[in-house]
Amino acid sequence: MTLELGGHTPKTFLSQDLIILSPGVPPHLKIFDYARSQGVNVTGELEFCAQFITDEPIIAVTGTNGKTTTTHLIYTFLAESGVKTWIGGNIGEPLSDYLLKGEKADVLVLEVSSFMLEHVQNFKPTNIVFTNLAENHLDRYRTMEEYVNAKRKIFLKTNGKTTSILNADDNAVVELARDPMVQQGRIFYFSRKPILEPQIMEIGGAVTIKNQVRMRTHARPEIEYYSVESTKMRGKHAHENIMAAILAAREHGAKHEVIQQCIENYKGMPHRLEYVRKVGGVEFYNDSKATNVHAVLRALDSFEENVILIMGGKETNLNYAPLRDKIQRKVKTLILVGEAKERINRDIGDFSETFLIGTFEEAVLIAYQKSRIADTVLLSPGASSFDMFDSYVERGNYFKEIVNKFR
Repeated sequence: MTLELGGHTPKTFLSQDLIILSPGVPPHLKIFDYARSQGVNVTGELEFCAQFITDEPIIAVTGTNGKTTTTHLIYTFLAESGVKTWIGGNIGEPLSDYLLKGEKADVLVLEVSSFMLEHVQNFKPTNIVFTNLAENHLDRYRTMEEYVNAKRKIFLKTNGKTTSILNADDNAVVELARDPMVQQGRIFYFSRKPILEPQIMEIGGAVTIKNQVRMRTHARPEIEYYSVESTKMRGKHAHENIMAAILAAREHGAKHEVIQQCIENYKGMPHRLEYVRKVGGVEFYNDSKATNVHAVLRALDSFEENVILIMGGKETNLNYAPLRDKIQRKVKTLILVGEAKERINRDIGDFSETFLIGTFEEAVLIAYQKSRIADTVLLSPGASSFDMFDSYVERGNYFKEIVNKFR
């Protein structure tokens, strides 16, 4: 094996038969275009590795938000039911690790990002779960349409054996469902709107009504019921993740009673509306994974009022105007930090008491100083972490470290 560190020359790329890109590497760089023009095959890790998965069914979970939680829920439902399940992709280990270790699972559950789908041509999952679709990654994609087209590639090899599990409450996902590619397979919808129950129960899917999930598929004509009243996950969108996970997991052997038990015990993933602690009557929540506007909207939907919101991070050209109504109604103080603070301030700074802060630690300290009994301090940045931190995990852990020092 030869390593080339500190940069690459065109000769390196042109002397290869195949170039496999990590998802973090943009495929539209000029050097890759030039390599393609010279007959070099440039592909991605998912597309390359998936061709060697010939027997195991693949459940592929994508969407703008909720991917990781939904993926982990599916894995939990199956694994706790005794199904040998491997989880990976954009969460945990890459698919190449599964192949290199020579493992053999009954089902593969993959979180799949838009970056991973950019090279897809022959990737053919058995189940496709699409959680939602909203503006994101505009530092990588020139337009929202480019981002949507990357996501759309997950449906390229849909056929009569494919089951797509789609969010009926998301207009952009419903629009995708009208695509002829998607229509080639079975479609199950999930929804939080009781009005959609008759249609969804007829074609197959799941609906949440008064903290009860009702599910029906062609393979299970009798309606199944699951209580979500005792779930420890915060936010109405948690019900969407649960419904999607049930529909996928039941197709591959997850047991009803096990799913119900998992729903009641599952605490959610770190850095996703994660409860940190209560100090002086003030509750602190870590939602560091909220790296786009849609995620912040969902976070604010989980609280009624008196929120002190910390936002900001790397500038990625997002439009924060859709937050105005919820900021005005629910946020008493807005604390902005990082590269994106000026843009966020221009878009929504007039709709709440707003402070632009220099450092992350100072932002958390001021949020605490501004809080009163019964307030909620929420870190939901609406931006990626790479201006100050290596990852949203590091950002979330630092937030928790600061909060845990409060007395």
